[in-house]
Amino acid sequence: MPNDVPATWQNGAPAAPGLLQPDLQNWWHAFDDATLNQLIEHALHDNLGIQIAGERLRAARSLRHRARSEFWPNLNFRIYEETSPGGSTGYLEMGFDSTWEFGFFGRSRASSRMALSDLNTAIVDEAAARVSVIAEVAKNYVELRAAQARGRVLDDLVALRRKQVELAQIRLRTRMASALEVDRAQVDLQQALSDASEPALTIMQTGQALAVLLGTNSPDPALHDTSAQPRLPPLDVSQTPADLLRTRPEIRRAEQNVLHAAGDLGIARADMYPKLGIIGTLISSTSVTGDLDRPDKAVPLLGPMVTIPIVDWGARRAVVNAREAALSAAVLAYREAVLESVAEAQTALAQFDAKSLLVENAQKSLALNEHGALSAQTLQRIGLGDGLDTATANLALAQAHLQQSLVLRDRALSFIALYKAFGGAIPPLKAPK
Repeated sequence: MPNDVPATWQNGAPAAPGLLQPDLQNWWHAFDDATLNQLIEHALHDNLGIQIAGERLRAARSLRHRARSEFWPNLNFRIYEETSPGGSTGYLEMGFDSTWEFGFFGRSRASSRMALSDLNTAIVDEAAARVSVIAEVAKNYVELRAAQARGRVLDDLVALRRKQVELAQIRLRTRMASALEVDRAQVDLQQALSDASEPALTIMQTGQALAVLLGTNSPDPALHDTSAQPRLPPLDVSQTPADLLRTRPEIRRAEQNVLHAAGDLGIARADMYPKLGIIGTLISSTSVTGDLDRPDKAVPLLGPMVTIPIVDWGARRAVVNAREAALSAAVLAYREAVLESVAEAQTALAQFDAKSLLVENAQKSLALNEHGALSAQTLQRIGLGDGLDTATANLALAQAHLQQSLVLRDRALSFIALYKAFGGAIPPLKAPK
């Protein structure tokens, strides 16, 4: 297994001093968004998927207690009817019986392993449900705020396109432009109007998705109020593979599958040997038909309980062979989970780095377009430029704002995908004794 994990990540820039370090426990705090923090807090408390996983975890804890008590002495009280072999007398029997199977030949340890793996799998599933819900809340919130920001910019673009049409018509009337220029301006306006209708659908879809994640049927009214688009600070997301192995749910499940397969094999091997234990009874018998003059008697019995397999035509050996193959398959599946998890994290890390570079480029482009818009306004004010030059510069600035909004959204989504690939924080699992 160690050879399946690289010594270092293939993607990811070297850590720079002063960058925010990763925090698997509260990674969404990097957005520094109070509304997002509140939504995640509510989701962790009210999400139905998390509650379902919690109930399954409680069920697994109860079943583990049952598995532990399987090889403890038990005591039962019974009342039943018995007829003598000759059919002359019927008895009403009542009393206590007890059995105690010792769990020798590894049976008790194997049963404990299986119950432990089921409990740990439930722990992993509950934690994975939290990781998934947190990621989905953050993803939908980022997309909602980005759509709201995009809607504001697209509305500005519509206004600028209308202004461009007006200028083109003025130029046509003064014979400074042709009808073709007006037609092109009209086409650009219609395209801007079509683009401006897109964010509303995204806002509705993400709002409904957040409502479901919070266990309600209507979006939070606070989401209707427009707010600044979430922005990430410079981050150092380089992380060692050992951290990945501690947090990735798929790997933790694969570990528990190996433990469960080992328990199955232990049970199969124990079935090749005798089952040993102690059995005891204390039964009182009362005649209800036939010979009614016989007195009641309470008869105690205590003795060994032995089951010895003799001939089964190789059935138990076949089960052992099957369980050995299943254990080998579980080990290979564990290795496969490691390789797939590392590959996904490598891809997510490379994508985050690429999106971070796009954000830097978009910021530079926005600064240049802001400078160009100010220059066009200055030239128009001193009479060296006209309104068309200013409108064109403002259109370029609006397009730069739109591009920045998109790349900020994509970087935030890649950050969420990266932490989901890392697996989030998994609580400590129970270890076999």
